[in-house]
Amino acid sequence: MKTVQISLNSIDKVKAFVNDVTKFDYDFDLVSGRYVIDAKSIMGIFSLDLSKPIDLNIHAEEGMDEIMESLKPYLI
Repeated sequence: MKTVQISLNSIDKVKAFVNDVTKFDYDFDLVSGRYVIDAKSIMGIFSLDLSKPIDLNIHAEEGMDEIMESLKPYLI
């Protein structure tokens, strides 16, 4: 598992982020305080405080280079 910090500070960014992570067959969790949300759930993401950076847990064994490349627009 790898953890990175991301920023999803606009509705368009959230939509694009969900589209990007849905392409992968791995689990992605967003962690904000005590809340853990499935990163592929657009409704779940909107329940978080998006004004602050969010931790993204990537549960992938391989293909990390491709995943990190697609996450570049959201990384802090």
